[in-house]
Amino acid sequence: MAETKPTASVKATSVQAKKTSNAISWIAPVVCILAGYSIWRFILGDPSGFEVKGSGWFWPDHSKPKDALHRIYEGGIIVPLLIGMLLMVFTFSIERYMTIRKALGSGSISDFIRKVQYHLANRNIDAALSECDKQRGSVGNVMKAGLRRYKEMISEGNLNTEQKVLAIQKEVEEATALELPMLQKNLVFLSTITSVGTLIALLGTVIGMIKSFSALGEEGGAGAAGKLAVGISEALYNTALGIGTSALALIMYNVFTTKIDAITYGIDESGFTLTQSFASLYK
Repeated sequence: MAETKPTASVKATSVQAKKTSNAISWIAPVVCILAGYSIWRFILGDPSGFEVKGSGWFWPDHSKPKDALHRIYEGGIIVPLLIGMLLMVFTFSIERYMTIRKALGSGSISDFIRKVQYHLANRNIDAALSECDKQRGSVGNVMKAGLRRYKEMISEGNLNTEQKVLAIQKEVEEATALELPMLQKNLVFLSTITSVGTLIALLGTVIGMIKSFSALGEEGGAGAAGKLAVGISEALYNTALGIGTSALALIMYNVFTTKIDAITYGIDESGFTLTQSFASLYK
């Protein structure tokens, strides 16, 4: 009969889930769309900026704008949606910048890891924990969680070295699983606007061109030329706003994903540092 080796139990993780509010994810889009309509209706559509003032409250049919700013109003009802999306790009870019800036910590991640490696090589766990308190951020939090388990495993007598290394690795993985979602949250808005902004701009362009060709078919002479100009104007303003919004969203998305990749690399290096240090020093 084969002999079964008793397995020692490992304590549950000490990492606690973070309580974060996600209210901005549904409040910000609504507020931005309403703000976009307000800008289009009351600033770009201010009656004083047009020679011919139209009627209606939701979408007054003003014509003959006096300057380029009020000429954007002729882009039509798609314009406030595009302005709202542009405001969303600004809002979520600021929100992600503040979150990721905090996650990066107070110093260089590579310098922080080198300091921890130095303290671990000298078996000074408390000094390494002190470096985590100074660094803070996602890498500091993951390293601190791993170091706490590292310190516990040094005095743990019921586990062999391999089991202790696995316990440290598990602690790092669980801490990482709590940090990464916080970094990636709300990036979906930027990635969505990157593609949807262009599609909505294309919709506005098509609507403007439909109006242009309808004017050519219904009237002739100067009247048709005027409506044709308005239709083309609507098409081009929507195109410009949509392309500009999508381009900005794409740039910000790439900037933030690059910073997140740097943090993720630092977290992976932290886990490798802890496991390799323990395996080599506490055989």
